[in-house]
Amino acid sequence: MTARYANIDRLDWVGISAQLDIEGYAVLPGLLHPDTARELARLTETMSAAHRVPLASADLGRGELFYFNANLPTPLETWRMVFYRRLAVIANQWSEILGVGGHYPADVVDFHRCNQKAGQIQTQSHLNRLGAEDYLALHQRSAGEQVFPLQVVALLSEPGKDFHGGEFVMTEQRPRMQSRPMVLPLKLGDAAIISTAGRPFKGTKGYYRVNLKHAISRVRQGERIGVELTFHDAR
Repeated sequence: MTARYANIDRLDWVGISAQLDIEGYAVLPGLLHPDTARELARLTETMSAAHRVPLASADLGRGELFYFNANLPTPLETWRMVFYRRLAVIANQWSEILGVGGHYPADVVDFHRCNQKAGQIQTQSHLNRLGAEDYLALHQRSAGEQVFPLQVVALLSEPGKDFHGGEFVMTEQRPRMQSRPMVLPLKLGDAAIISTAGRPFKGTKGYYRVNLKHAISRVRQGERIGVELTFHDAR
């Protein structure tokens, strides 16, 4: 696969960190070449039924998830290593601000050893495929003792051509306030770093924790395929 993952280290990480602090997400336009995005999308045609989970069975909407095993395809394996190394710095800053204790190791292999000790051995990274009238309900992947506060999503189909509708949506709940909705303007090959569940927010009286969930709105026409890269495993 042709991919621009070599450019991850050259991204504006100061700006990305600031955007994550302000909004809880940061869009990375064109991180995947369109050909690479479509090649990843075609994996939904070849992955075995053992990896496929209907969203309805988990009460998460309509459509299908295709879970990877421990060995991720290119370029996601590289994404997992390179993104984690950068994001662990931000994750540790957030932990220190919130005073939640714990420290994320600098290397994803060491972090996965912590997962295994906590009994978390099931990979959560997956492709999602939504057809007409399908949707992914608001949710967060925050179960378990070891939860990494950031994850990466990417769009592998072209809005307006392959599908209509199907916007990537996030909500943020601040204490004693209405939920704040956010729509991420993803295009084919775009990626985004998002908060997994909670993040620090600076208010007038200091920092406090805000809670985030994400979803995909109803697809009106066509087929939408995306990928979600989660750094911590599930039980």
